[in-house]
Formats: sequence, C-alpha cells, structure tokens
Amino acid sequence: MTATWVRRFDATATPDEPEWLRPVRRAAIDRFAGTGFPAPRDEEWRFTPVAAITQAEFEPARPGSRVSRDAIAPFVFGHAEWPLLVFIDGRFDASLSMVPALPGGARAGSLAEAITAGDATLARHLGHHAPVESSGFTALNTAFIQDGAFVHVPAGVELAMPVHLVFVSSGETEGTVAQPRNLIVIEAAARASVVESYVTLAPGRRYFTNAVTEVVSGEGAWTEHTRIQRESDSAYHIGLTHVEQAAGSHYRSFTLAMGGAIARHNLHVRLNAPRIETLLYGLYLTRGDQLVDNHTAIHHDHPDCNSWEVYKGVMAGESRAVFNGKVLVRPEAQKTDAKQTNRNLLLSDGARVHTKPQLEIFADDVKCTHGATVGRLDDVALFYLRSRGIDAATARVLLTYAFAAEVVEEVALEPVRLELERLVRERLGAGD
Repeated sequence: MTATWVRRFDATATPDEPEWLRPVRRAAIDRFAGTGFPAPRDEEWRFTPVAAITQAEFEPARPGSRVSRDAIAPFVFGHAEWPLLVFIDGRFDASLSMVPALPGGARAGSLAEAITAGDATLARHLGHHAPVESSGFTALNTAFIQDGAFVHVPAGVELAMPVHLVFVSSGETEGTVAQPRNLIVIEAAARASVVESYVTLAPGRRYFTNAVTEVVSGEGAWTEHTRIQRESDSAYHIGLTHVEQAAGSHYRSFTLAMGGAIARHNLHVRLNAPRIETLLYGLYLTRGDQLVDNHTAIHHDHPDCNSWEVYKGVMAGESRAVFNGKVLVRPEAQKTDAKQTNRNLLLSDGARVHTKPQLEIFADDVKCTHGATVGRLDDVALFYLRSRGIDAATARVLLTYAFAAEVVEEVALEPVRLELERLVRERLGAGD
C-alpha cells in the first residue's frame, strides 16, 4: 500500500502550492516511502494491530457531500454563540460553520484558505512541530496536507468562548479516508479553549480518519484543549496531538475516546522552558470488540516544571484498551514534579487492558510518581447501594458513572464539562 500512497502524492502537486509548504510535504512522503506503516514488531504498536488499516484500499474522501444543519445539530453542544468550524469528510464547510468576529485579531477558519492567503503564522508553524519520524501515519498526513482548522490567538488576547471544531464523517461512501490537519497557535499571555470533535453520521460505516493537530502555546499562555472521538464503531481512527509549550505556559487537555473499531491517539507534549504546567486527563469507554489505544509522552526538558496526568478506562464486552504513558525527565530538568495515574474498570470477563505507565528520569532532584490499577466494581459499594433499595443493574451503572465522572470533573470550562458529562451518562446508560 505504500506505493499506492506515493503515486497519489505525485498526483496532488499543484503549481500554486506555497514555496514553504512544498519541501515539508516532500520530506514527509519521502519518509513514508522509506518506513511505511507501523509493523507488528514495532514496540510502540505491538498491542495495536493496524493491518486492517494498512492492508485495505481506502480512497480519499471526495468533497461535496451535502449535510444539513439538522444532521450535525446533535454534535455542536447547543451553544449557538460559540465559534463553530464544521468539516465534512476533512473539508471545511462554510455553510454549516459560524465564525463571528473574534477579539484582538484572533482568527479561526479553514487551513486551506489560510494556505492560499499566504498566512505568515501558518508558514512559521505548520508541519514544523509534529515530527514525521514519529509514525508513518503522521508522515502520511503531513504529505497530504490540504485542509483542517487554523486557530490563531495573538499575544495578550483572551477568547471568552470556546472554539468548536467538528469533523464529520458523512459516511456517503464506505472505504474512504480523510486526513484533517489542524494548527492551533496561542501566543504569549493569550487565553483560549478549543474543542476538537470527531463524529459520524453513519454509525455502521467503515472508513478511516487520520488526523494530526499541532498546538503551540506561547510564553505565559493558557490553553484548554478538549478532544472528543466518537467515530463509527466500524471505523478506524488514528490521531496525533503534538504540543509545544513556552515558559510559564499552562496546557490543560481532556481526551474522550468512545468510538472506532480501532482507535488510537498519540498525545505528545514538549516542555520547552522553565515554569511550565501540563495537565493531561483522559477517559476511554469501550464495548463490543472495540480497541482503543492512548499513547502519551511528556518531555520535561527544563527545570521547575510540573505535569499531572490521569487517564481512566471502562471496558465492556470483548473490548480491549491500551494505555502507554511516558514521562521523560532530562538531566537539566531539576525540580521537576510529575505524577501519572492510570485506572481501569473491567465490566466483563472478556474485557482486557494493557497498561504501561513509564518514567525515564535522568535528573536527581525531582518528585516523580506513577501507578496503574485494573479491577472490577467494588462488591462492598454494590452491597451498600443494594441495601438502600437500589436494584443491582442501577447500582452498577451508578458506580460506573461515578468512576468515570471523577476525571470528567477536571474539565475547567463548565459548558464543556456539562456536555461531556451528558455524553458519558448516555454511553453508560446512567440517564439524567
């Protein structure tokens, strides 16, 4: 399949492509041609077999799918005043989007339009942070950069409302691939919240989403980034979020994964200066024969930085989950304070989880801890609820929701948190 993608790349060259973008795309396809997709022997992918993706024929999704506002209404949180960018099969749809004038020269819109306009911020950052060496999927996405979201908040500007990016798989044709590319730049002392949603209008369709998001958080910036993945249970989703943080910045992430037959998200954060704070929270809910994989890496490259990571998973049926979290502390990163926790709840005998929290510490004046737990619902808690007149099924749902809600509560922005709580209740059958 590698040769097929290389041929497709050669057919995408356009004479009006910016001079700065051409070498970025060419280097990516050369990398992909040399390494291809991850193989089973690759340690980073050994619990996530991707042959169903790499050996299948996926055709690029064609633009022009007609989607109504009513069709996407369930996915836009019901907050009509929020800036909303809608992408259908990876392409920006202005008719479904709503982007009011943002304060202080802030911008949110189509990446393709910004490329055409010759945006200087785009030229400085796009393709320069997410390393194509990290994965063949990242290299492939970079080689085929076309459209996605571009959010730019200038220095000192505060966005009062979240920017919501909704990536919709129309499902009109089975066996398609979309490769959205997103760039979020929050400059010095700016403040913004971005919600990134991947949804489907065809729950039973088989398709492939290969997404990459680059986040640049400037000196003293505050960024809250929420990522929601609820693709078709027959679809495949591979995603990378790569974050670069400057001195004194705060990055707060929450990831919810509950869709896809095979779904993987890599979240890499690089702390590029002192006095940085990084908070990573995640929740994954699996059922049937789903496989959901979360790989995180926090690079402590400088002193006096803090990171806190909590991921939780709830597995049912014959589903599988993977959590691999790395915290890397370089010798010069003294006074690092890093904590990492992964907790998993198995609801059935057939559910499984592979959890691997990792600390790689090369400094001596640090406070670093990690841990992982795998278990079932507490029999004592179940007995307590039953003794209060609650039936067994309801008691199990309540305890499961309480386990999941603990991490959802860490979302700082209330409207986003309330919507996430609703989604989790619906998935777990906890009602209102």
